[in-house]
Amino acid sequence: MDLYQKNILIVGLGISGMATARFAKNKGGIVTITDIAKEEALADYLPEVQKIDVRTELGSHNTETFENADLIIVSPGVPHTIFPIKRAKEKGIPILGEIELASRYIREPIVAISGTNGKTTTTRLLGHMMKNSGFKVFVGGNIGNPLIDYAGGEDIADIVVAEVSSFQLDTIDTFRPRISVLLNISADHLDRYPDFVSYVMSKSRIFKNQAEGDTAVINGSDPSISLIRKTLRTRVLPFYHQDDFHTKNREYALISSRNGQHAPMINILTKEDPKGFLDLSRVDLLGRHNMENVAAAALAALAAGGTLEGIQSALDDFKGLSHRLEFVKTINGVHFYDDSKGTNIDAVARALEVFDQPVVLIMGGRDKGGDFGQLRERVRQHAKKLIVMGEAGNTIQSALEDVCRDGAQSGSTMENAVRLAYLASSPGDVVLLSPGCSSFDMYQSYAHRGEVFCKAVENLESSDGNITHDR
Repeated sequence: MDLYQKNILIVGLGISGMATARFAKNKGGIVTITDIAKEEALADYLPEVQKIDVRTELGSHNTETFENADLIIVSPGVPHTIFPIKRAKEKGIPILGEIELASRYIREPIVAISGTNGKTTTTRLLGHMMKNSGFKVFVGGNIGNPLIDYAGGEDIADIVVAEVSSFQLDTIDTFRPRISVLLNISADHLDRYPDFVSYVMSKSRIFKNQAEGDTAVINGSDPSISLIRKTLRTRVLPFYHQDDFHTKNREYALISSRNGQHAPMINILTKEDPKGFLDLSRVDLLGRHNMENVAAAALAALAAGGTLEGIQSALDDFKGLSHRLEFVKTINGVHFYDDSKGTNIDAVARALEVFDQPVVLIMGGRDKGGDFGQLRERVRQHAKKLIVMGEAGNTIQSALEDVCRDGAQSGSTMENAVRLAYLASSPGDVVLLSPGCSSFDMYQSYAHRGEVFCKAVENLESSDGNITHDR
C-alpha cells in the first residue's frame, strides 16, 4: 500500500493515532491528525506531534478535511457514526483502522486474540508460551505497542501475537490472522453498538478473512460463538470445562476439575500433540475463566508451533496482570482484591464466582449499557453488601440492593467506598473492586482507578486504629 504523497487523515490523537502518524509520515504521507479534544487535554502527545512535524486540527472535526483526504485512519475510540466519517464514506474515501493498515505491511504470521473478557491475559500468556518455545515474538495490538509500531520497525519476529478489540475489528478489510482466538462474548459496549447482535457480529469479524489452512481457537461452550462456528471455513480448536464437554471434534482442550471448583489440569488432543497434558497446580491465576484463558493460549501456541515444554514452563512462571483479580493485601483478616479491569457485567459475575467467602462488592463508574439485573443471582450467592459509586451508582443500587443481605451504600469517592466496605466486612470476608463499568466518569483509565483503590487500601491500613470495625 503506497502512502507516498497521499493526504492521510488520522482521527484520534491517542497511542495508536500517534503511532499511525509516525508510520504514515515515515512512508512519505502528508499527515493531518484531528481530535475533538482540546489542546490542553492532549498535552502529553503534543511534543511528539511537533517532533514529527504533522498538521493538527484539535477541538473539533472539520468535515472538509475528511472530504479532502486520500485515506482516513480511525482510532478505535472514535465512533464511525460521526458526521464527518459518514460524509467521507459517501464520497468513497477509504476508511481503515490501525491494525488493518499495519497488517498490509506485515509478512510474518499473526495470531489475533479477541473476546469480551480475558484478552490481555491470554495475549500476554500466549506470547510467553511462544518465547519459551524458542520463538522471537512481538506482543502488542490493543495492549502495549500498537501493531503499526511493529510494521514500521526494524526488528523482525517469527510470529506476531496481537490483542484486537471489537472496535478495531470494525475497521478491518483484508486483515487475516493465521490463528484467531475468540475467548467469549457477553454484553458489552452497548453504549457504542445498537444491540447485542451487532456486538456479536463485530467480534465474529476476527474470522472474516480466514480460509482453509488457518486455525480458529474458540470457546466451545459459549452460545454466541457456537452460532459463529457454523460459518467457519477453518480448522477449529475448541476448549471446554469437564462439566460441559460436548463435542464431536477430534481436536480440543479439556479443563479437568478435581472438586468442581478448581481446575488442576488440561488435557489436549491435537494433531501437534495428541496426548498433551498441562499441570495447573503452580498457575498464579484465579478463577474458572482464567483456566479458559490458559486452554485457549495453549491451543493457539501448539497450532503456531509451540512446544508442550515451552507452554508448561510459561504457565509455571506466569504472573497475573495488574487490576485483574489482583490480591492487594489483608487487613485484620479482611482480604482486598483489585479487579478494576472488570468493566462489564460478565466480568463481575466471573470475579464473584472465584470466592467462597462473603464478598463486600464495590461497583460503579460510567454505564456501558449493560443490564445490571443479570447479576442478581450471582450477587445473591456471593455478596453480603454492595458499595456503589460513580455515575451508574444509583442504577446499580436499584438493580441489586434487595438481593444483598446487608443492602447497599453509596460512596462519594474511592477512599470513602473502601472505608465503607471495610466497615461492612468481618475477618475472613473479601472486599472486591469489580466495577462493571468503564472508569471515565472519575478516572483516566481502569488502571488509574485500580491504583486509586490500592492507595485507598494502603491508607486504610495506616488509619485502621481509628476505624470502628464490625468484628
